Amino acid sequence: MRIAIYGTGGVGGYFGARLAAAGEDVVFIARGDHLAAIRAGGLKLESVMGDVLIHRAQASDSPADIGPVDVILLCVKTWQVTDAANALRPMLGSDTFVVPLQNGVETPELLSNLLGAPRVIGGLCGILSFVAGPGHIRHVGGATFIKFGELDNHPSDRVERLRAAFVNAGVKVEVPADIHTALWEKFTFIVPVGGVGAMADVPIGATRSAPETRSLLERCIAEVVDVGRARGISLRPDLASRTMAAIDGILPDGTSSLQRDMSAGRRSELDSWVGAVVRLGKETGVPTPAHELIYTALLPRELRVRG
Repeated sequence: MRIAIYGTGGVGGYFGARLAAAGEDVVFIARGDHLAAIRAGGLKLESVMGDVLIHRAQASDSPADIGPVDVILLCVKTWQVTDAANALRPMLGSDTFVVPLQNGVETPELLSNLLGAPRVIGGLCGILSFVAGPGHIRHVGGATFIKFGELDNHPSDRVERLRAAFVNAGVKVEVPADIHTALWEKFTFIVPVGGVGAMADVPIGATRSAPETRSLLERCIAEVVDVGRARGISLRPDLASRTMAAIDGILPDGTSSLQRDMSAGRRSELDSWVGAVVRLGKETGVPTPAHELIYTALLPRELRVRG
C-alpha cells in the first residue's frame, strides 16, 4: 500500500516510521525545520520498543507533489481537520480512504461531510510520543495501539489490507466489532482526565486522590456514558467502573495533551473534548452540568490563545 502520513508529529511519526521500516511505501507530510531535517537526515524514531531511522524517508509539504495514495492517516489536531481535509484532496485517487486518528468522536462525521462517507473509516490510537526535535520522534511508552474499522462495521478488503500492514510492522492493531463503541470508550476516558486535569492544572495523581476532584472525575465519566448511550452507542454496563480503574492505573505524574496544551498557552482541543460532550448532550437532551462547568471555566483561556 502507498500510505500518506498527514501530520508527522508524535502519532503520525511513530506509526509512519514503523510502517516504513517494515517496507511499506510511506510518504510523510511535514513542514518547516521538521521537513528539512527529515529530508536531510531521515526520520529518527527513538522508542522504548526499539529505535528506527528511516534514512531516505519520502517527505513533502505539498500533497499535490505526492499525488494519489491508497490510504491517508490523518494525524493532525481536531481543530486542524477541516483545513487538512481540503489540503489533502490532491492525494485522493479513486479508491483512497482516510483514517482519522484524532481524540474525539466527531471527526468521522465531519470528514464524511467534507470528503464523502465512502472515503472515511473510523480510527483511534493510544500512544505516548512527541516531536523531540526536527526529524526526531520520541516514543516513551504507555499503551501503544491502533484501531480502525468501517463506519458501518462491515468487513472490508481495504481495512484488512491496512490491518495486515500494521501486523507486519509489529504494531498492536485491532479491527473492533463496533468502531463507534471503541471511539466512545476512549472518549469516556480522555475527556474527564483532560477536562478535570486542565481545570485543576495538577497531575492525575493529585486529582484522583482528592475526594472532591475524584468525585468530579466520576461525574464526568457518567455524563459521557449517558450522552453516548442517548446517541445509540452500545456501551457496556461496567464502562464507568472500568474507566475509573484505568484512570487509577495512570502514573501519578501523568497529564493529558489537553492539559499540557492549555498550560503551555497553546491552542487546545477543548471544543472537541469537553465542548463536544456539552454540545452532544444538548442535542440528545442529556444534562451535562459537570462538563458545562469545566468548559465555561476553561473557555476564556482558550479564546485568549486564539486571539
